[in-house]
Amino acid sequence: MRGAVQGVGFRPFVYRTARDLGLDGWVRNGGEGVEVHLEGEPAAIEAFLEALSTPPPAAVVARVEHEAVEPLGLGCFEIETSSEGEHPTVRISSDLPVCNSCLEELFDPEDRRAGYPYLNCTDCGPRYSIVLGLPYDRALTTMRDWPLCDRCAAEYEDPLHRRFHAQPTACPACGPTYALIESGGEKVRGKAAIEAAVARLRAGHILAIKGIGGYHLACDAGDERAVGELRTRKFRREKPFALMVPDLDAARRMVRLDAESERLLLSSARPVVVAEAIAEAVAGIAPENRDLGVMLPYAPLHHLLFDRGAPEVLVLTSANRSSEPIAYLDADAFERLAGVADAFLLGERPIARRVDDSVATVGALGPMILRRSRGLSPGVVARLPGGEPVLAVGADLKSSITLVVGGDAFVSQHIGDLEQHAAELAHRQTVRDLLDMYRIDRELLLVVHDLHPEYRSTRIAEELGGARRVAVQHHRAHVASVLAERGCFEERVLGVAFDGAGFGDDGSIWGGEIFAGSLTEGFDRVGCLLPAVLPGGDAGARFPVMAAAGFLAGIEDLPDLRAVPFVLPDRYFDARRLVEAGVRTFPTTSAGRLFDTAAALLGFYRQMSFEGQAAMWLEQLARRAGATRVSPMPFDGGRLDYRPALVELIGRRRRGGEREAIARGFHESLSAGLLGALERLAEEHQTRVVALSGGVLQNRLLVSLLAEGAAERRLELWANQRVPANDGGVSLGQAALARCRARE
Repeated sequence: MRGAVQGVGFRPFVYRTARDLGLDGWVRNGGEGVEVHLEGEPAAIEAFLEALSTPPPAAVVARVEHEAVEPLGLGCFEIETSSEGEHPTVRISSDLPVCNSCLEELFDPEDRRAGYPYLNCTDCGPRYSIVLGLPYDRALTTMRDWPLCDRCAAEYEDPLHRRFHAQPTACPACGPTYALIESGGEKVRGKAAIEAAVARLRAGHILAIKGIGGYHLACDAGDERAVGELRTRKFRREKPFALMVPDLDAARRMVRLDAESERLLLSSARPVVVAEAIAEAVAGIAPENRDLGVMLPYAPLHHLLFDRGAPEVLVLTSANRSSEPIAYLDADAFERLAGVADAFLLGERPIARRVDDSVATVGALGPMILRRSRGLSPGVVARLPGGEPVLAVGADLKSSITLVVGGDAFVSQHIGDLEQHAAELAHRQTVRDLLDMYRIDRELLLVVHDLHPEYRSTRIAEELGGARRVAVQHHRAHVASVLAERGCFEERVLGVAFDGAGFGDDGSIWGGEIFAGSLTEGFDRVGCLLPAVLPGGDAGARFPVMAAAGFLAGIEDLPDLRAVPFVLPDRYFDARRLVEAGVRTFPTTSAGRLFDTAAALLGFYRQMSFEGQAAMWLEQLARRAGATRVSPMPFDGGRLDYRPALVELIGRRRRGGEREAIARGFHESLSAGLLGALERLAEEHQTRVVALSGGVLQNRLLVSLLAEGAAERRLELWANQRVPANDGGVSLGQAALARCRARE
């Protein structure tokens, strides 16, 4: 059996099923999954195979391979010691939330594990964050230095117990615990540490709390002073904070949840779910944003904190300074978070690798993963054609890695932005981690990277060596990721890749592209945004007014943008002089910079403090308005012309129009123009299927408008659902195009 079948109670399930059916043989973990030898009546063996369709809750059976063998006359059924394959291909289970059975024990005063923050069983608990190697056995986890007591050992060895071979299992008598540590050294341990942590949270302190895949910074979300202090210490000026609430009812009081959003919140990934706030949050939680990111407890520790009286709504954000990777090693956390956290709630169980919280939302085309990490990684997201192992190193922003082994495409956890040295080191470590875990011979690797020659990820790929290297253009990889998720290799589609920036075939900055093709034949560029210029290079991507200087350069008869209602700052006019002189300007088709331009014209003048901030601000404005009547952006000669929409935006602003309605009109003009272009191209290229990807297409209003218009035009829209539409999904697209030998 192949799939996520190790460390999830699968062998005890097989053992019980085989014995109930009167079958003899054995079951064991192997390098490629779970191996079973069965002897018995054909009808019983057939019944066993049927039972595999209802495995344990945490297991995923991807496929079952079986063949007839000579019976050995074993006379019983046993669980054997794990075997090691030369090149393991087994799927590692993601970290799992605490199950209901364990929660009952956690709060049962008569249970020996009552109040123990590290309890777990085969149906729940850490997996990927503690694995050191394969096969998944205790000796190859970070629990290897914690010998089991007699009672835990008896449960661990009992095939009928739910803790049979639950590798991280422990109890207060034999396992790790928590301690609250302040600047003066250790204060309290065990249950008292959790109660002391709650008291500090209620007093307005900021705590660093060691979780499943790293440290969080926590404070009372209802304490405006504490929230503001956390922003100051963390250097996180405006990016929204994630919140944790004790249960679904509390989440419903915070945000508007439909059935799909609730399913996401309660799913085994327990992601942060972004949804519309019901009421104004405390100042500082999500500045200028009507959405909140909310998650439910997933570790026993979280449940204990709330049970012992922690504030009902906690800020629970990655423990780092702005843009750095999350801290997960104790020594690193103490060093990097000194001066940020008032105290540390330190867990003694080591973390093998950093794994951030996953982030998701629900849009018009279904669930959208915004950050793929804890609870999802390193899951298999696609089956690709077989061949040599593939390592795709992704992009430089929101980086992830995809490893293809035996046709299974494993996508790593979110790594971060490689412009940060710590994130680049984390990327290199994740590459080593996956290659070592699956014992991949580097000499056999097909290494895939972005077309940009100066990406840090490209340099990493060059250093890896491998049998051969392939460069894949950024936006083609975005489109390919959608098709790879669906297993559509021959399907001919139109592909839309809208994002901030990517290195184009011609060396310019792409970001508003339309393609036609398939994974097997490759993708031809058949349309794009009308090219503009971007002054200042990277600075132009940080200051929306600089992007505006480039996108407005092609428009004649502009009004005085120094005057009311625009009053653009000097930076805009300095950038215009660069454009007019042709100094440090770069051609671009970036949809992201087009959104920045619209935001600047509506009042977003400052430097962005996080990626995509101006576009998010513009979407937030637009969502406050109803439908407007605007003209679609024209599509002519393969170019989607944004100039009439910007002229209309400027005119409406001069006439005193409401910013919300103007922002809505910009979204409607773009969506209608894009749909018109796709309708024409669909006839030309004989397909009605459109694959949407790229960070701009995480804009829920834009996607909603596209979905409404596509239905009227008989266009079928596909979007990313297993990997992010942003650059976190690029590595999957890279791997798929390289494996399918697309024309790149």
